[in-house]
Amino acid sequence: MENYLEASPYLDQPANRDTQLLIRGSVAIMTGKLGEQARAQGGDIRVKNGVIDAIGNLTPEAGEEVLDASGCVVYPAWVNTHHHLAQSLLKAVPEGINSTLTPWLSAVPFRFRSCFDENLLRTAARIGLIELALSGCGTVADHHYMYWPGMDFDGAQILFEEAARLGLRFVLCRGGATRSRHFEKCTSDVESLSDYLDDISRLQRDFHEDRTYAMRRVVVAPTTVMFSMDPGELREVAAHARSLGLHMHSHLSETVIYQEASQKNYDCSPIRFAEKTNWLGPDVWYAHLVKLDLPEIEMLGATNTGIAHCPQSNGRLASGIAPVRALADAGVTVSLAVDGAGSNEAADMLQEVHAAWLMGRARAGQSALPTYLGGRGEQGADSVTVEEVIHWGTAGGAKVLGLHDTATLEPGRVADIAIYELNQPRHMGMHDLAVAPIVCGGATVRSLLVAGKKVVENGKIPGMDMSELSEAARSGVSLLQKRALSDWGKTK
Repeated sequence: MENYLEASPYLDQPANRDTQLLIRGSVAIMTGKLGEQARAQGGDIRVKNGVIDAIGNLTPEAGEEVLDASGCVVYPAWVNTHHHLAQSLLKAVPEGINSTLTPWLSAVPFRFRSCFDENLLRTAARIGLIELALSGCGTVADHHYMYWPGMDFDGAQILFEEAARLGLRFVLCRGGATRSRHFEKCTSDVESLSDYLDDISRLQRDFHEDRTYAMRRVVVAPTTVMFSMDPGELREVAAHARSLGLHMHSHLSETVIYQEASQKNYDCSPIRFAEKTNWLGPDVWYAHLVKLDLPEIEMLGATNTGIAHCPQSNGRLASGIAPVRALADAGVTVSLAVDGAGSNEAADMLQEVHAAWLMGRARAGQSALPTYLGGRGEQGADSVTVEEVIHWGTAGGAKVLGLHDTATLEPGRVADIAIYELNQPRHMGMHDLAVAPIVCGGATVRSLLVAGKKVVENGKIPGMDMSELSEAARSGVSLLQKRALSDWGKTK
C-alpha cells in the first residue's frame, strides 16, 4: 500500500513555494468576517506561495497564473468541525432511518463498527472527504472512535493518508471509550485508559503539527464525556491533553438522554458535569449542545467553550435545534459541522450552512407570541444572518480547532479558498449574488484551493475515478451487510 503521508506533496504547506496565482473577475468575495468587513472590496485575490497576498481590483503580473472566476462568488473554504468519515458507507440504514439517537446508535454505527477493515475504512473516508471537497470544504475534523483491542489496522494513519492524498487539511479527533454502553455488543470492545493515553501520545508525536499553516492536527476526543469514561478518567485525560498542548472534543447534550443520565448519575446538568471533570474552556468544543438551560449557556459562554453545530443531523434524529443564537450572544464560539453521513446522508457544507441559516431563524420564530399574549408579533428573521453563518462555518471553525491563520480571506492568511459557479436555475433571478450559495442551498465548486494548492478544478477532483469509487462503495455496503448479518446470527 502506498504511504501517502510520505508521498504527498501537501505536507510542507503552503506547498506552492515560489508560485503566484491570481483569482480574477469574481462578482463578490465573502471574507468570513463580520460587519463591514464581511464583503471584500474588489473581485480579485492574489496568492503567493500558498498565502493570500492581496485582495482588490488587481492587474495580472508577469508569469502569474490567472484563475478565471468570472460569474463566480468566492468564499473562504469551509471548516467542518465534527464528522464521522466511516459512516460514509452507512447511509440510510433501514433499521435506523426513523430512529432517535440512542436506538440509531445501536442500529447503525455500533452495529457495523467491528465489520470494518482497512479497505472499508479507506473507501468510506475517501467518499466523505471528496464529498466535502466538492462542497468547498478545505478543513475536516473527524471524530474517529472506531477502536477496539487487537484491531489489525491503524485508522488514524488511514485517515491522515486519505486527507493528504486529496490535499485537505485534516484534524483527527481521537475518540475511544473505557466503558461500554448497553447497546454495544460486548464490554471487550473498550480500551484501557493507559492504552488510550499512550495512543494519544503516539499520535501527537507522529502527526500533530504545532506550527503556522498546519495541515495535520490531533485532538483528544473521548466518544462522549457523559458515557465513555468515568469522572476520574476524564480529569486524567484532560490533564494529559493539556500537557501535550492538544485541544479537546466530544459529544454532549445531543438529546434528553444526556440530561437524564447526568441527573441520575451525577445529580447535576451535563455542562456542570463537564465543568467538574475539567472539560470546559477555550481549548474544548462539543458537538450538538441541543438540550441546554440558561445557566448552562452562561457557563459555556463564561468559559469560552465552543460548539460544533450540526443542524441537519439534529433534525434527522429529531434531537431538536441547538440554541446557537443564545450561545453566540453568551460568548460561545460557534462552528458548523455535517456530523456523520449515517445521520445526515450527506457531507455537504453548503447544505449544512443553509440549514443553520434556516433553523436558527425557525427557532427564533417558534418562540414568537401575538401581542395579545404579551409578545411582539412576528420576529426572528434577522436572528441569524448569511454573513454570520459564513463566519461560523469558517472563522468559527478555525478558532475552535486552534487554526488561527486560516479560514478568513485577508492578506497574510493561508489561501483556503472556494470559488462557486452560479449557473443553475436556482441562482437565476438573484439580486444579491454574494449570498446565493447559502440562501439557495447549493452551488457548484469551480475551484477549491487549500494552502494555495488546487484540490478541485473545474468541478472535479483531478485524477479521481468516480465510477471506480462508486463501485467500491456498492461493494463495501454489500460486504458490511453480510458481516453484520453474520455477527447478528452469532450473538442471537
